[in-house]
Amino acid sequence: MVTLGRALAFDKILSGNRDVSCMTCHLPGFGTGDGKSLPVGAGGTGLGPDRVHPDGQFTLRHSPALFNLHRLRKFLWDGRVEELEVGSIRTPAGEQIAPEMEAVFEFGPLSAFSLFPVTSRVEMLGTDNELADVPDEEFTELWSRIMDRLGAIEEYRQLFEAAYAGTSFDDMSLAHATNAIGGFLTSAFSFSDSPWDRFLRGDDHQLTEAQLRGARDFMTVGCTKCHQTDILDGFPGNECHNDALVQFGPGTGDGPTGTDDFGRERVTGDPADRRRFKTPPLRNVELTAPYGHVGQFVTLRGFVEHYNNVDSTLVAYDVSQVEPLLQRTLLHNYDEILATRDTLLLSIRLEETVVDDLIEFLKALTDDSARDLSAVTPSSVPSGLPIDRAR
Repeated sequence: MVTLGRALAFDKILSGNRDVSCMTCHLPGFGTGDGKSLPVGAGGTGLGPDRVHPDGQFTLRHSPALFNLHRLRKFLWDGRVEELEVGSIRTPAGEQIAPEMEAVFEFGPLSAFSLFPVTSRVEMLGTDNELADVPDEEFTELWSRIMDRLGAIEEYRQLFEAAYAGTSFDDMSLAHATNAIGGFLTSAFSFSDSPWDRFLRGDDHQLTEAQLRGARDFMTVGCTKCHQTDILDGFPGNECHNDALVQFGPGTGDGPTGTDDFGRERVTGDPADRRRFKTPPLRNVELTAPYGHVGQFVTLRGFVEHYNNVDSTLVAYDVSQVEPLLQRTLLHNYDEILATRDTLLLSIRLEETVVDDLIEFLKALTDDSARDLSAVTPSSVPSGLPIDRAR
């Protein structure tokens, strides 16, 4: 299953124009991201920070890291793919995910979330191809056409039937593909041997004095109000927050200009969730810049410093840190952002020395095995299409 999932994740055949794979925006050489504030998907050229689109087009939100995803219960920045308390999975496709598909999901919502980048025209679907001819929201038909593509390649038929012994490829759906991708992501990007892990297991010599001070500060200044679990994301029901981050980029159609992004409210319909986004886990965070739902901060220090009185740091945001095409799209809707920003943040004040120590602590969350992921990329994929690799 991992072999199948790896092939699918790196194969551009899943995209409408066969020009972008899942891993184009999640390059192992860039900490499973792409080094850009906002990715460039279908129709782009180049890789990593050098990737551009001929029409200056970006995707809507930052490409998040893929580390330890098997521990998450909500996926994508607004959590629109999520496991509910009753154990079922809620997605934008609703009942188009048949019970037979959900029965395939061995990794919970991780098995489901890869069903959706392939449906986004700016991410993977593109235009002017037989997949893009499918009307928006007709997920079942699009997924079926992708499976037709895969089924035309004998090597894929063999890989699927080896991964799901006893099931004919012709009886499978794209759920079998995304479940395999979930297995690959779990196998390749799960890390739990950082200095912090070894310290927690009883080795008192794993952390420097600065990292120990940073750990103390992390636990006391307010960070754990949102970063609560052992992978340092939020507990169920506390995963999404408005951290008073500026908005730029194409947006999701919200607000007077259509370039705003109302975040979690788009999923729940609750105005109290406006501009709330999922708290990302902090494992290997040192390797995953930029930070924020549209990659607002290009350095870890900048992101930490933002939390020192968020009301003032929001207004003082330095847009010059992002690429020029995005600078011109910055919204100055600070009052609207602050109207629903999380009150948990209001008391946080960080001295410069505390910022220094917090950054050192965050570096202690890096598993050295995650620093070089070059072995993850396959030498070829069954379609024969070129593989995107960087560094």
